[in-house]
Amino acid sequence: MESRSLHSKPSEETLISLLQLDPSPIETPPADVDKDLPPLPEDVLENSTGSLRSTSSAPGLSGSGHSAIFYLTRIQKFSSYLVPVFTSLHVVNTSIIPLFARSVPASEAYLLLSREIYQTSLTEPLLVALPIVAHIASGFALRLVRRSQNLKRYGGNTPGMYALYRAQTGKTSRALTYNSVNSASRIWPSFSYISISGYIFTVFLAAHAGINRILPLQVDGDSSNIGLGFVSHGFARHPIISWIAYTGLLAIGCGHMVWGAAKWLGLAPTAMGWSGSGRNVIDKKVRRRKRRAWWALHGAAVAAAGVWAAGGLGIIARGGSTDGWIGKIYDDIYSRIPLL
Repeated sequence: MESRSLHSKPSEETLISLLQLDPSPIETPPADVDKDLPPLPEDVLENSTGSLRSTSSAPGLSGSGHSAIFYLTRIQKFSSYLVPVFTSLHVVNTSIIPLFARSVPASEAYLLLSREIYQTSLTEPLLVALPIVAHIASGFALRLVRRSQNLKRYGGNTPGMYALYRAQTGKTSRALTYNSVNSASRIWPSFSYISISGYIFTVFLAAHAGINRILPLQVDGDSSNIGLGFVSHGFARHPIISWIAYTGLLAIGCGHMVWGAAKWLGLAPTAMGWSGSGRNVIDKKVRRRKRRAWWALHGAAVAAAGVWAAGGLGIIARGGSTDGWIGKIYDDIYSRIPLL
């Protein structure tokens, strides 16, 4: 007994070993579902005592029984329903019409006509700005709320997390492997293909909107001269940056929109991994079916990007520079971009 007590493990290492357990089901559900975790015991007690008060309160969010994740998920979902309206018109103007017209000047007239639909003082905020901002902001808020839930449930201030912090900073006597520390400290929600592509797409989309909408207002005071000729002028003057920017915008954007729509419709396969191998799926028939869906969605994303690039990169990117005073305005606008 005495020899056993001399070799006993410190209490903080025992708590760390408890945190190393990271079970997962055979088919891991998507990490961004809108279902909340089961309530804590103290939350159950508070809800039982507060149920009497909620029956007499005024109708509203507080008495609905839904949490912040419920509403944030629906904001993110329903805000994306308005984006295809603008996207469809934009694809027609920047790809389909130039592909049939075979020239940039012949396509400019159709772009001016469509601006009366989605670029007025009323429709642009409702169809473009507000849905996109709500979609992005709710996505950020969802990650913060889920992180807060994980900290609350898995010990943001418990002795185990304190011991884990000491282990990560090298202040313990026993070294832990990288995998165990990484598994135990998984407080942030995991990233999926849709969420990562969404964050990257946000960067490309913000740069695209800033160059084509915000920057002309600051430099020239007006954006009425900005059209397809402005884009082709940028490809002629700055080909490398333009090709990288628009190729990334189309590839990442189409992938995110196709997979996001499939997720809302319940068609996106889960537990397939980044390569689509589906090694975590035990049933071969289920794995084969999910693999076909995985390849079909990637094929749809490639097809959508190809259609958009056919007229955008095939016609507009090769339209050449613009001469005269409009060309000087374009040069002045592009000169204000830091990377150019």
